[in-house]
Amino acid sequence: MTYLVKEIFYTLQGEGAHAGRPAVFCRFSRCNLWTGREKDRHRAICKFCDTDFVGTDGQNGGRFATPEDLADAVEAQWSPRTAERRFVVCTGGEPLLQLDEPAIDALHQRGFEVAVETNGTRVPPRGIDWLCVSPKIGSTLVVERGDELKLVYPQEGGEPERFEHLTFGSFRLQPMDGPETAANTEAALKYCMDHPRWSLCLQTHKYLGIE
Repeated sequence: MTYLVKEIFYTLQGEGAHAGRPAVFCRFSRCNLWTGREKDRHRAICKFCDTDFVGTDGQNGGRFATPEDLADAVEAQWSPRTAERRFVVCTGGEPLLQLDEPAIDALHQRGFEVAVETNGTRVPPRGIDWLCVSPKIGSTLVVERGDELKLVYPQEGGEPERFEHLTFGSFRLQPMDGPETAANTEAALKYCMDHPRWSLCLQTHKYLGIE
């Protein structure tokens, strides 16, 4: 298959259990919950997405004809000379519309630990090293186990207790960004303090001014 990628870049992971860890981000184009175009926002299942995942015109983005081509492009953005602790975060859009076992195997062959950030509506392929699921209300959640569940908060109909029966290593609340960020952060903080199973997840890359 041809992999459509919006952008590939080296940065620090900004959120979740790996926050602060150097990583290559591989942002796949396309999503099954929104076209990514503002004119279609009213029809989107996920109405709060703030990520540009349309097309292949971002930095180091493009169309990659083989798993090896994709893995080579990711490897080219790993800045340190060392091969130690190579880490790639496959995100989107929805990466599991495209990421498959051959691509994961090619990344492993280049020494990368492969993390995926998904909306949980697609069955993951074999070989993922770290699976983070961020449920979107109005979609059908088919992934019920993983390493990290990251719930954007608040979402109408998405009360955290609805997800506590799932099998995840950690449960995290991420305040919804936007005009009500301060209020949402305060609400998420209070919820976590009242419900210790949940941890607060901040988007530190936005505070740091990095990608």
